[in-house]
Amino acid sequence: MKKILRWTKLLVALIGINVSAQDVIRLWENDAPYAQGKEDKDIPTLTVYLPAEGKANGSAVVVCPGGGYWGLSDYEYEGAGYARFLTSHGVSVFVLRYRLASNGYHYPTILMDAARAIRVVRSQAQKWGIDVDRVGVMGSSAGGHLAALLMTHYEKANPALLDPIDSLSSRPDVAILCYPVITSGDFAHAGSIQNLLGPNFTEGLAEYVSIEKQVDKNTPPCFIWHTFEDEVVPTENALLLAAALRKAGVPFDLHIYEKGIHGLALAGKRWTTTQGMDEKDFHPWSRDLIFWLEGRGFFEKKKVEEAQEKVEK
Repeated sequence: MKKILRWTKLLVALIGINVSAQDVIRLWENDAPYAQGKEDKDIPTLTVYLPAEGKANGSAVVVCPGGGYWGLSDYEYEGAGYARFLTSHGVSVFVLRYRLASNGYHYPTILMDAARAIRVVRSQAQKWGIDVDRVGVMGSSAGGHLAALLMTHYEKANPALLDPIDSLSSRPDVAILCYPVITSGDFAHAGSIQNLLGPNFTEGLAEYVSIEKQVDKNTPPCFIWHTFEDEVVPTENALLLAAALRKAGVPFDLHIYEKGIHGLALAGKRWTTTQGMDEKDFHPWSRDLIFWLEGRGFFEKKKVEEAQEKVEK
């Protein structure tokens, strides 16, 4: 069995999908749709973080860092930090570097990057030992808005499409939203909405990306957390989404913590690394999230073991 696994890993490497942690892969082999050049800023990627050997449970999460759609928050806080935390619980994590308004990219291009990320993960499910029905999305601030866009504006699987990756569903199975931008209305983070849509957007388009107005019964289950003290993205964003989910009958977990400014990530203090920290010292939302994911069966191994058997054969 060990020899088979070694040969499997070698074969995977030879065909260009290296499963070691922190590999960076392009979302499109050739130029991405609507690419304006060939520089790094024009090439959306996923950074791969895999659990330690024997730890994986078959679940996966695509992480969308924040940054107001203008920049990307430091990967250490809203990317690599989340990845280390989730991989310790057996989750395979893929941190998305999506294209940005500061480089001339807006809606729908940015959403296309996120949708492609989910599809790429599903397309490589056997190689990474992932259950295609346990692929979630996670985002913070504007990255939370991008994750929420994906949970309300996903595309179903369409085998008729020529691109085998694009033929897969882009619907996440769960969404994890950290102090997210949600609305384009009264409590909007105007900068994020402006950056996403560009300078000349219509009222109709603004409403289309106002997440609380797009929720329906098919929206995936959602974990949401925010803080009362957040003065950048008002707490009402989380409350509006929770109300919409409740009305549509979509399961959700909502946590509003009193203390904490915007951008806390895991540490509970803005721009503080969690590297080397004991998990018990993380912000309480981390424990609430694990409790919620366990309750939803997100960590169950049954299906991934079947997938692994196919890989080994």
